[in-house]
Amino acid sequence: MDQQLRTEFEALLRGHRRAVEDRIGERTAEIDTLRSSRASEFTDDEHDPEGTTLSAEWTLREGLREADAAELEAIDAASDRLRDGTFGRCLRCGRQIPVERLRIRPTATLCVPCAARRDR
Repeated sequence: MDQQLRTEFEALLRGHRRAVEDRIGERTAEIDTLRSSRASEFTDDEHDPEGTTLSAEWTLREGLREADAAELEAIDAASDRLRDGTFGRCLRCGRQIPVERLRIRPTATLCVPCAARRDR
């Protein structure tokens, strides 16, 4: 990979990491607010026919935060591959992953044919 592409992907991964870290911060604040609401709530929200429960909202937010944490791990792994020279190579077959795919999904570890086979 030439230096210009390497620099582009380093910046892309840094920006992606900042965005995911921001989302984690937002999710954490939402969870804290829900937890606080639940602690101070005297109503029986578990049987309220008017909408979702605080527990359901908390579970949803926690799941999204966990997905974001997994995305951070994928970003770190992509950064490691960029440093060691294996970024952009399919982990299954070793072929080059198209640059266009990496620009859209810089954490991609599989080329399109291998990703398609995995999804079957």
